[in-house]
Amino acid sequence: MIDKIKLVLSALLIAAGIAGFYLLADKALVLRILAVLAGLVAAVLVFRTTPAGQSALTFAGESVAEAKRVVWPTRKETIQTTVAVFVLVVVMAAFLAVVDIGFAYMVNWLLGRSA
Repeated sequence: MIDKIKLVLSALLIAAGIAGFYLLADKALVLRILAVLAGLVAAVLVFRTTPAGQSALTFAGESVAEAKRVVWPTRKETIQTTVAVFVLVVVMAAFLAVVDIGFAYMVNWLLGRSA
C-alpha cells in the first residue's frame, strides 16, 4: 500500500514540476526549467524507494552499460550497407513492377479485356 502511495506521489511530483513550468510563464526560462527539473528529481528520489523504482533504475543502468559495449560500424561500413539497401530496394521495386504488370495483363486477358 505504501509503495502505491509513493508511486502516485512520484507522478504528482512530475505533474507539479510541469505545472510549475506553466505557472511561471512570466518568469525567466531558466527558472521555469528548474521547476520541471526539481519536480523530476523529487519524483525520481521518491520512485527510487519503491521496489518497482529500484528495478526500473537498475534496468536503466544496465541498459546504459550495455549501450557502451556496443561496437558501432565505421563510416565505410555504414556507407556500404546504405548503398546495398538502396540497390536492393531498386531491384525489388523493379521486380514488383514487373509482377504487377504481369498480373494486370493476366487479369485483363482472363476477363477478355485485352486490346
